[in-house]
Amino acid sequence: QVQLVESGGGLVQAGGSLRLSCAASGRTFSTYAMGWFRQAPGKEREFVAVISRSGGYTGYVDSVKGRFTISRDNAKKMVYLQMNSLKPEDTAIYYCSAVSSPIIGAQPMGAWGQGTQVTVSS
Repeated sequence: QVQLVESGGGLVQAGGSLRLSCAASGRTFSTYAMGWFRQAPGKEREFVAVISRSGGYTGYVDSVKGRFTISRDNAKKMVYLQMNSLKPEDTAIYYCSAVSSPIIGAQPMGAWGQGTQVTVSS
């Protein structure tokens, strides 16, 4: 089982950038596709991005396509989300998770970490 700790969130002005990190534990990290999800106040948690086990495939929800980039380093057991051109509507708690398959809209697996807060001011 993979345990996850997210970091890198903060307060940024619209148009700014942040890089989120997700540190994983467990020997099976490289066998999982991984995803980023987010939950805005009063809304359900939603899929943001997915990356395959090798990193050769990535997929994004339409609202972040061209602005966000997901990546991973299997040797370090890390997953990243580079977020550029941030908008106020990107404000949310961001979570990473192992996912069932490397597809857009992938379903999360296992327990959630504590998440990291991203706040974008206008």
